[in-house]
Amino acid sequence: MNNPDPQPALVGSLLRSFFTEHLLSHRRASQQTVDSYRDTFRLLLRFLNETTGKEPAVLRISDLNAPTILDFLDHIEQQRKNQIQSRNVRLAAIRSFFRLVALRDPASIDVVTRVLAIPFKRADKRLVGYLTRGEMEAILDVPDRKTWSGQRDYMLLLTFYNSGARVSEITSLKRSQVQLGPTPFLQLHGKGRKERAIPLWQKTGRSLKLWLDASPAPADHPVFPSARGTPLSRDGVNYILQSAVRKAAKICPSLATKRVSPHKLRHTTAMHMLHSGTDITGIALWLGHESPETTHIYVEADLKTKEQALQSVAPAGKGFRRFRPGDALLAFLDAL
Repeated sequence: MNNPDPQPALVGSLLRSFFTEHLLSHRRASQQTVDSYRDTFRLLLRFLNETTGKEPAVLRISDLNAPTILDFLDHIEQQRKNQIQSRNVRLAAIRSFFRLVALRDPASIDVVTRVLAIPFKRADKRLVGYLTRGEMEAILDVPDRKTWSGQRDYMLLLTFYNSGARVSEITSLKRSQVQLGPTPFLQLHGKGRKERAIPLWQKTGRSLKLWLDASPAPADHPVFPSARGTPLSRDGVNYILQSAVRKAAKICPSLATKRVSPHKLRHTTAMHMLHSGTDITGIALWLGHESPETTHIYVEADLKTKEQALQSVAPAGKGFRRFRPGDALLAFLDAL
């Protein structure tokens, strides 16, 4: 007598294995990756609960079929107003989970195959946005440095601009990662568990020393704490930046037309380095990019480089400039 087909595995048990074993133990994923994947499945399980009425604890892999996943991706785009890039990040997390399902629950291979076949959506490629030096200076002038919070906000924004760090690198920055010797620098822990050292301007180094000396704390404490002494969150950093931008826009009106985010400060650092003549490979090392090809987006957005290229080309309707040797060169050639 044949045994009946087994029921598809419960989502809950596989999700626990995915997070506790696969991501943390097998892949040694960063906390940022774990957090991103966690948020994806929070959204997905709540979406299923609202659309099917099923509690997350009773969901089976068959409930997460390709049409359902596509409905979820449409939902976060249309209802939550997420950009295509965010949609693709959520899909990447789901696909990573389903690759584990293929190993742990072979009976669900049909569902897995269809979900893994869902393509990433192509997004329009836009030029990188950044701030001018005047706009950046206007933002740095906003915090009231006579207060504790104002001094913290100033140091946070200045360190952001100097280092070109990611938000996660700044919020997790510990006092032990700040080296204030003759050549001050930060030891940043970036994506992919890569570490890099970023030199600081003498101005930034002196200001950081005054900031840290004014509030002594153990080496493992955050450089930029909240009022409660805990590390600032992403939302906290963004709130500080948006408050500064709104006030700075009264003095620098061009800021009112720009969407400024913490990541745009990173782009600003890279563009200002490019304008100062820094090689694209040096900028890639500074930002912690895996490949200089990633950093090429700044060359594409740099109008000054294109203007210089334009100067080497004759305008339409006129002949190209020809090389005309000087008399001394002609005399040399004639004498051969």
